[in-house]
Amino acid sequence: MKKLTAVVRQEKLEVLKQALFDKGIRGMTISQVQGCGNQHGWKEYVRGTEVLLNTIPKVEFEIVVDDEQVNDLVQVVCDAARTGEVGDGKIFVTPAEDVIRIRTGEHEPAAL
Repeated sequence: MKKLTAVVRQEKLEVLKQALFDKGIRGMTISQVQGCGNQHGWKEYVRGTEVLLNTIPKVEFEIVVDDEQVNDLVQVVCDAARTGEVGDGKIFVTPAEDVIRIRTGEHEPAAL
């Protein structure tokens, strides 16, 4: 099993969520997050004072899938979230060693 964590633009939330549902993904966790990448923010003036805004609102998707699904889902996320501009986001793929259902305590395979 692998855990895909995708950090994308806020405006891509519904598009990406629908693309994942269309691909048969049954479970995901979505969080509103703040972050910065290579751009490290920008300067704005608030009431005449220069302010450095160095974090940008993003949306984070977490999905646990079978190893065989990883490449397909990475492509789905890229296709749904890509604008071609700086700040489109990142995808992180990490091992998911075990899944435990809290209600029953049972250990599950990738079927979430």
